[in-house]
Parts: sequence; C-alpha cells; structure tokens
Amino acid sequence: MKADSAGQPGRVGRLLPALAWTALGYNVLVILWGAFVRISGSGAGCGEHWPLCNGVALPVSPTLHTIIEFSHRLTSGLSGLLAIGLVGLALFRSPKGHPVRTGALLSLLLIIFEGLVGGVQVLLGLTATSTNPARGFVQGVHLANTFALLGALLLTAVWASGGPRLRLKGQGVLGWLAGTGLVLMLILGMAGAVTALGDLLFTPTGMTPLDTVRQDFSLSASIIQNLRVVHPILALGVSAYLFWFAGLVGTRQSVSGSMLQPRRWKISLHAIIALQILAGVLNVILKAPGWMQMLHLFLACVMWLGVVMLCYSALVGRPAPQTTALPQGVHV
Repeated sequence: MKADSAGQPGRVGRLLPALAWTALGYNVLVILWGAFVRISGSGAGCGEHWPLCNGVALPVSPTLHTIIEFSHRLTSGLSGLLAIGLVGLALFRSPKGHPVRTGALLSLLLIIFEGLVGGVQVLLGLTATSTNPARGFVQGVHLANTFALLGALLLTAVWASGGPRLRLKGQGVLGWLAGTGLVLMLILGMAGAVTALGDLLFTPTGMTPLDTVRQDFSLSASIIQNLRVVHPILALGVSAYLFWFAGLVGTRQSVSGSMLQPRRWKISLHAIIALQILAGVLNVILKAPGWMQMLHLFLACVMWLGVVMLCYSALVGRPAPQTTALPQGVHV
C-alpha cells in the first residue's frame, strides 16, 4: 500500500488495526491485574521461581496467592503472543518503511523487557512484603517501561488506522516541549509506583496526611517511606506543565484529512488531569485503599495515553514556516 498524497501511510486492512487496538486495551487490563497482584500480596505466589511457578510449569494444589500470581503470568504471556501476532501481521500487511512496522516491533521488544523486569523482581525476592529499597527502583523502571509499552501500542494502532507519520525534524521548541512533557510524565509515573509501594508496605497512619509525613520521616523510616511524599508534590508541577502545554498545542490547526484534532486532545487532557488530581487527593484522604490505588493507576494510564496523543497530534504536521504566537515570547 502506498502513502496518499498527504504523505500519510494509509490503512493496511481491517484486521491489523483491530488487533492493535485490542492489544492496547488488553494490556491496560493486564497492568491493572498486575496491580491487584501487588495489592493482594500475591507477588510471591509462585515463590522465587521464574518463569516456572514453584519450580513447575503448572502448579499443583495452588493457594489463592499462587492462583492470582500464576493467572497474571498467563495473561502477560498472552500479551506477548498478541505482540508477536501484531508484528507478523504488520510485516505481512504493510509495505517496507510503513511506521506500523516500527510500532509493532517496538511493542514486542518492550513486552519482552516487561517480562524480564517482572522476572528480576521475582528472582530477587522483591515481591510480597519485601521492603528492600531496590524494590522501589525496580518498581519505577517497571512502570516506566509499562508506559512506554502503552505508548508504542497506541501509536501502532493509530498508524494501522491510517494515522500520519511523525515529523520530528524542524519542529523547534515545540518538539522539545513535547519531549519534556513525555519525560516528566514518565518520571511522575515512576514516583507514583514508589508511592504506591510505600502505601502497600507502610499503611498510612494517623488522622491526617501530615501524620503520615511525620511517620515517613521518623528515624525508623525506610527510604521507600521517605520518597512517598515526592509523588504528590511532583504531580502538581507536572500537571501544571501538561495543562499549559495542552493549551498551547490546542491552538494549532489539525492535520487535514486525519483524525487528529489538537483542540479535542487539549480538552480531553485537561479533563483527565483534573480527574486524576481529584483521585489523588481522595487516595490520600482515604489512606490508599486497594480499589482506589487501581482507579488511580487506570487514570494514570489514560492520562499517559492522552499525553502521547497530544504530542503526536502536535508533531505530525509540517513545521510552521513562521513563528506562532505563544505565551511569553515562546515560538514554535
């Protein structure tokens, strides 16, 4: 299939985009199930064995924790099979150089790395009730890779649906602003993973959040507790930046003939940010119950995907030949 006159790759049939969107939605569910594994304390359900479960391929007379952990491994394995199918179909249905091939291959690589990081957690015993500081680091890396995976799957689905290529060259300040937004969102997600781990291992105590902060900085507190306060503080700054950046991108014209409308993504991201801040506040007030942590994570995934789409919609058009009016003398 050749690119159209607008330089867009064009569609590659119906099956490939359907599989790509399915893989994206399915992986969100796998991520949420993985969070449930952590919250339920089932991370050690298969012992310190990986990829086997308690040293065998199929556990016999499993406990509830083993069933939960083993089911997560099975669902994660299926996501890998979906990624392999996505790569095969992309290579079969799209011409050489089509961006959907890049997206599918990157998705597969990130899923493989996702499994390896999960395996490292299990083999090092960084699961269940482990308070090893290394667990916080691995948890953060896991979340960053998870976000990268969702972003790759989203772009794969968009390209399979006929979305235009990214134009990174010549974007100037706009490209740097978009990159900054993505990096900040990744850092925020990593900090959130550490905070969620702290909420699991060290249940917030006292009547107010201030009591929890005092607990986190007591002489007996671990580094995971010390870092718990970073996420809510960072969330305010990153949200403010993304809110401003979304307003900036929303002033740009949409790409002709495409499904991308920056103004729509600006409004969507503004709403998601507001909803996520509300969820974060409730999470603190309610002392991080399991269901609230999962809702917060789901909204974080949605917010990340919204940021990816916002940046994508801003960087698919040709760089403007003249400066665009921006706040405080910023030009794109």
